[in-house]
Amino acid sequence: MDRNFEKMASIDAQLRLLAPRKVSEDDKLVEYDALLLDRFLDILQDLHGEDIRETVQECYELSAEYEGKRDTRKLEELGKVLTSLDPGDSIVLTKSFSNMLNLANLAEEVQIAYRRRIKLKKGDLADESSATTESDIEETIKRLVVDLKKSPEEVFDALKNQTVDLVLTAHPTQSVRRSLLQKHARIRDCLTQLYAKDITRDDKQELDEALQREIQACFRTDEIRRTPPTPQDEMRAGMSYFHETIWKGVPKFLRRVDTALKNVGINERIPYNAPLIQFSSWMGGDRDGNPRVTPEVTRDVCLLARMMAANLYFSQIEDLMFELSMWRCNEELHARADELHRSSKRYAKHFIEFWKQVPPSEPYRVVLGDVRDKLYNTRERSRQLLSNGISDIPEDATFADIEQFLEPLELCYRSLCACGDRPIADGSLLDFLRQVFTFGLSLVRLDIRQESDRHTDVIDAITKHLGIGSYREWSEEQRQEWLLGELRGKRPLFGQDLLKTEEIADVLDTFHVISEHPADSFGAYIISMATAPSDVLAVELLQRECHVKQPLRVVPLFEKLADLDAAPAAVARLFSIDWYRNRINGKQEVMIGYSDSGKDAGRLSAA
Repeated sequence: MDRNFEKMASIDAQLRLLAPRKVSEDDKLVEYDALLLDRFLDILQDLHGEDIRETVQECYELSAEYEGKRDTRKLEELGKVLTSLDPGDSIVLTKSFSNMLNLANLAEEVQIAYRRRIKLKKGDLADESSATTESDIEETIKRLVVDLKKSPEEVFDALKNQTVDLVLTAHPTQSVRRSLLQKHARIRDCLTQLYAKDITRDDKQELDEALQREIQACFRTDEIRRTPPTPQDEMRAGMSYFHETIWKGVPKFLRRVDTALKNVGINERIPYNAPLIQFSSWMGGDRDGNPRVTPEVTRDVCLLARMMAANLYFSQIEDLMFELSMWRCNEELHARADELHRSSKRYAKHFIEFWKQVPPSEPYRVVLGDVRDKLYNTRERSRQLLSNGISDIPEDATFADIEQFLEPLELCYRSLCACGDRPIADGSLLDFLRQVFTFGLSLVRLDIRQESDRHTDVIDAITKHLGIGSYREWSEEQRQEWLLGELRGKRPLFGQDLLKTEEIADVLDTFHVISEHPADSFGAYIISMATAPSDVLAVELLQRECHVKQPLRVVPLFEKLADLDAAPAAVARLFSIDWYRNRINGKQEVMIGYSDSGKDAGRLSAA
């Protein structure tokens, strides 16, 4: 107890000393660093005794002295301290320095955020070398208008018609566990709030206690994964960023864009159906050289993403219901609410009793109540399919596609605007609509990646099955001619009697998974080690043969030097094919380089 009071007095003294003088950015970093280090050393002493604390401090000071003066004697002293430790203390010391390094990084992150806030308050522009942040949006738009002589209307039209697709990849070498990432986020929050200007003494004490808890929880958490993460684990880890940051960050970012446009004379918001940002993922879809990514994994990841998306929407829809308590609405919404209210069967057994009693005089709540019910069913059906492979919730009780989900939300938006309540429509409902257009029902679109040779193996098995020879031995012209002939026709190429190796079955089963899931679950089909037009046409044919109703866009990835050199000719040949040109409708995505180009051509040539 006494120690806690001493700590709070120390914090108070620091803040009082800082108040009358100008605080530099470096001062702030020192304060953040010192506070976190002090709290960690206290925890270390409580857990492992004063001797280990003094050893850690001694090693820390010797390291700092050596770094500052390059005095080899300090390095020798440090070596003697380390070699004198028993194995148990060595482990504690190693873990201590690992945690201290993490805390130093967190202090720097909070300092960077502090620096950005100060610059934004002053109106200073970020210098050219700084990373662009949301606070630079308005300045960027002003530069387009002033320096590049673009009209505000031109900028607005350009923004409406562009999309940045951010793709999340995953690596089993990701070192920081999700449990620690979440604790680090809470430490950042505590540290930021501790230095807020309007904080009270009680707030400080409670925040300092919370900070100590989180630091101790980090120290007590194993930093090392004891089992290799599965692709599903990678997906869950990636999705945690959506839950903690991206989900609420997207509508906030789009509002910042609206504000920036308003400040250059555009009094119109970015339409909710023109998302500036979308998200894709390779987690559970990138099977190139990874035997752990199987068709079953891809299926699980699709269901997991759908379940997570429905859960995020579900957690927000009730807040929206409370907010939209208005009674005035247009005829269209009134008719829908009246129909739903009279059809008690529309309400699921899990629906909250209070909302069963919502009268037609609160029509928005009635319509959104039905949305909430279907979101619950969508989440639970995905959860059951993921756990058991079957579900007792019928598909027609869920949202099967994004249009079904959007329709009642757009109805509410139109009604509010028609009744003179546009400011209300442009509140939480607009944010919700923007989230739906950005994230869809699957949160991220899963990209599938497979090597071109694997597709060649499948087509070769098919041509042998048909008794027309070995596709692998054909020339590129022969391959293209046969593939196009089949693409223009309708005959099925194989049935259950096709002889399949394990690898061939894996490729075909992946296409069947694509065909069985909603189209909005997937993004692109990427062909790594692509070399020729036939690689693209082969994937198109396999999609058709496996009954993919809305075929994925096919993206050739040219990697090796010879393939990169030949890529322009290969793509030009694709564009010369009438069938393919009609298929892509004027849009083609191509990937170049990636990792293998550096191995093959060297880093300079690859770049």
